[in-house]
Amino acid sequence: MSKIVDRTLDLLELFLKEKRPLSLSDIARLLKIPKSSCYDVVQALQARGYIYELAPRAGYYPTQRLQRLGKEISDNDPVVGRAELLLRSLRDTLDESVLLSKVNGLQAMYLLTFEPSHPLRFLAKVGDSVRSLHGTSGGKALLGTLADADLVAYLKSAKLASLTSRTITSKTQLREEIALGRKRRWFVNQGESLDGVTTISAPFMWNASIYIVTIAGPAQRLDPKLKNAVGLLTNVCQLLEMGPNA
Repeated sequence: MSKIVDRTLDLLELFLKEKRPLSLSDIARLLKIPKSSCYDVVQALQARGYIYELAPRAGYYPTQRLQRLGKEISDNDPVVGRAELLLRSLRDTLDESVLLSKVNGLQAMYLLTFEPSHPLRFLAKVGDSVRSLHGTSGGKALLGTLADADLVAYLKSAKLASLTSRTITSKTQLREEIALGRKRRWFVNQGESLDGVTTISAPFMWNASIYIVTIAGPAQRLDPKLKNAVGLLTNVCQLLEMGPNA
């Protein structure tokens, strides 16, 4: 990625982290880059109306333009627009976390996350990647969409690190788990990535791209309603794959 693009995104994320006006010296120190490089990025963003200077030497802060731009982009996202109502309803019915991720190669990035009403919940942020391919239901769902030759190639080089005492670390066992998930069209993780957490995932395809819907929650809450959750999950994925007019 271009260094200037990296620094621009780092600067915007720094404001999110710090939640306060930042001077050029602050930005250079916190991002550990030369002050001259900060100046170029700040000047470009200020000229385009994305940040402003509160007063001379009082620091810079983002304007509302970034928020309005983000909202308008999000409101017209064709995938989010199709999925949001169905996934929000799924969250309301089960009162557990529901997530949508987009597959890109051997990664899947979260596009939508809906949280339950419970204080004890599974958390993931939009823009985060699925944590593990072998230890999460989302990761297994991704592996389940691979062509056989690609799955064999992945397993040949993969290192199946133990995340908990229940993580699958045998390549033979993982291959069997993927085969089972393909057959039933959904994948499960019961305490394999985090102790006491159950997640189930199912993939669907839209516009030649692969997406994954995940339901996640504490095992003590989700396990007793797993059968119902699986039925709802696979039905939602079928509707999403059929298209907006289904």
